[in-house]
Amino acid sequence: MPLPDRAATIDITGQLVFLGTGTSVGVPILGCDCPVCRSDNPRNSRTRCGLVLGLPEGNLLIDTPPDLRTQLLREGIGIIHAVAYTHEHADHLYGLDDLRIFPYFLQSAVPLYCELQVEERIRRSYDYAFREYKQPLHPGAVPQLEIRNIGLDPFSVLGATITPIRLLHGRSEVLGFRVGDVAYCTDTNKIPPESWPRLEGLRVLILDCLRPRPHPTHFSLEESIVTAQQVGAQQTYFTHISHELEHDATNSLLPPGMAMAYDGLRIPLAPRLL
Repeated sequence: MPLPDRAATIDITGQLVFLGTGTSVGVPILGCDCPVCRSDNPRNSRTRCGLVLGLPEGNLLIDTPPDLRTQLLREGIGIIHAVAYTHEHADHLYGLDDLRIFPYFLQSAVPLYCELQVEERIRRSYDYAFREYKQPLHPGAVPQLEIRNIGLDPFSVLGATITPIRLLHGRSEVLGFRVGDVAYCTDTNKIPPESWPRLEGLRVLILDCLRPRPHPTHFSLEESIVTAQQVGAQQTYFTHISHELEHDATNSLLPPGMAMAYDGLRIPLAPRLL
């Protein structure tokens, strides 16, 4: 399969860009010949989940999926200035080494905002980034990272305030994030009671929606619709989508104000953030 066309580097200030909207194995799935995996509709081609927020002082990446390099090239996003992590699972973390190039442009380490369990996974999986070397390494040999631990308190990054949202992903605790009137809640099958106030008054909700059938760690289509109705955002986009949901057919079943997200979708951020 050829690599996606490379877009010219562009300014995404004021936009949210979906880098990937697929489940952990992506769509098409290796070895699968189902109609969705063989589809000619580009919106059925889903790389692993991640997005970029064009904030006033730079680009904030949410998660580092394994497809990160090709996603950024496809969308023409030249530089990442900081990263925030929802959780430590491989499909949301294992593109981290692609951050190695950015300190060339930033002239500093890349800040990573994450919970303690994500930091522990990063330090184990990317131990070479934190090792003390006897001889100085050439620039770019290993990722230069500055880990900044977060909890549930709002934090400031790149000229904007980010509000973490506690979510449950099966038995695991993960984070969603809210910036202005947009909230990103991927990889979840339950929103605990204490998190609902952080979802009030949304213009846009981005919500996990894996497949038609129930799953132990993700919302099903029906569960996603019910949850979106309870949140009451003006517009909901579903993400983390498997090959069991064909884009156009699923869209035709959704209530007004709900739609399937797709790789490359761009939505505006609130003007007051800028």
